[in-house]
Amino acid sequence: MKYFVFCALFALTYANVDVNQLKKLQALPEFAGVSLVELEAQTRLTVPDLIESEGYPSETYEVTTEDGYILTLHRIPLGKNAKKSNGKVAFLQHGILSSSCDWIITGSSKGLAYILADEGYDVWMGNARGNRYSRNHTTLNPDKDSKFWKFSWHQIGAIDLPTMIDFVLEKTGVPSVYYAGHSQGTTSFFVMTSFKPEYNEKIKVQVSLAPIGFMNHMTSPFFRILAFWGKPLGLLLDLIGVDEFLPNNAFMDSFGSVICGDHSITQILCENVLFALCGFSNKEMNATLLPTLMAHTPAGSSTRQIMHYGQEINSGHFRQYDFGLIENEKVYKTHSPPDYKLSQVTAPVYMLYSHNDWLAAEKDVTRLCDKLGNCKGMFLISIEAFNHLDFMYGLSAPKIVYPKVISLFSRH
Repeated sequence: MKYFVFCALFALTYANVDVNQLKKLQALPEFAGVSLVELEAQTRLTVPDLIESEGYPSETYEVTTEDGYILTLHRIPLGKNAKKSNGKVAFLQHGILSSSCDWIITGSSKGLAYILADEGYDVWMGNARGNRYSRNHTTLNPDKDSKFWKFSWHQIGAIDLPTMIDFVLEKTGVPSVYYAGHSQGTTSFFVMTSFKPEYNEKIKVQVSLAPIGFMNHMTSPFFRILAFWGKPLGLLLDLIGVDEFLPNNAFMDSFGSVICGDHSITQILCENVLFALCGFSNKEMNATLLPTLMAHTPAGSSTRQIMHYGQEINSGHFRQYDFGLIENEKVYKTHSPPDYKLSQVTAPVYMLYSHNDWLAAEKDVTRLCDKLGNCKGMFLISIEAFNHLDFMYGLSAPKIVYPKVISLFSRH
């Protein structure tokens, strides 16, 4: 494990970067001569702002799930210079602690959403319940009502994805979408198409970037500590957040090693819990993205989403949330939660993975592919240091990952 980088602080908010963070950014050579005012302005740009600043059309929609969550969809209906689309609709779903911003944050020539739009796709980007763009409900207040956060990625796959995809199909008039997901965006897809197999017909093809189902061989130290926490669950929840996943300083300080040099990219990334969970590669990180990146990640999630992954590590299964013996009997009528029936995933699936991925280990990806009803193939990213988040933010992603996505889409 080359990059054991951990957090000592968790100072970022979801909406912006604090003054201390901006000063650290300003001290980087990449931002020499850039004022705090200019850096602060970058942190305030929303997804529609970012899209329009690149010269692309942007649309925003809201959909309401059957259980009252109000989700935001972002859309790029056309490429920058296109007069009409090619009739193909792409749906992109982000990973844990992330948002639709992942697909556009690297800019017009590098973000997958822009690249697909320029290829003629009508591009839609989902936002899962609880992130900064879907932190809303018809009756529940996320800041006051604990019930708002009683969901894991099961509900995202079983409820959110079908709701968003049905809206996209109705709005565009196409029978099926081209789906690309990253990390949790793949997990929730496998939940949807196994739990509600009728949705396989609504997926033309699915490309999984860093796919996550089974997690026996993952190596993230953060997730390992969560999975094998030896203290009472109540104390753990006090440290990472009972409802919303907001680790406090005491928990972050529990990590044994902190490799954070002053005024370095490493130091700044160490202070973001998303990178503590997933790791990163110094060679793949573009420092100029940091103001916007730090303003959008972490984008928010429930603690149950994190705990559900921890359960997968311990159990060796890909299955529904484990409430404990007594509650499982009430919810599932069995002592243990049911496994997802992956053989029912019949939409064509392609998987892109890497050796340095802390969360999607090759053995687990292989097992997942073997269990699916229609896994068309696995493709290894050739760069040895390529990590979980490099599929989204890595300098090499536009050169080696996204052309492959377009190639796989074009087969169907």
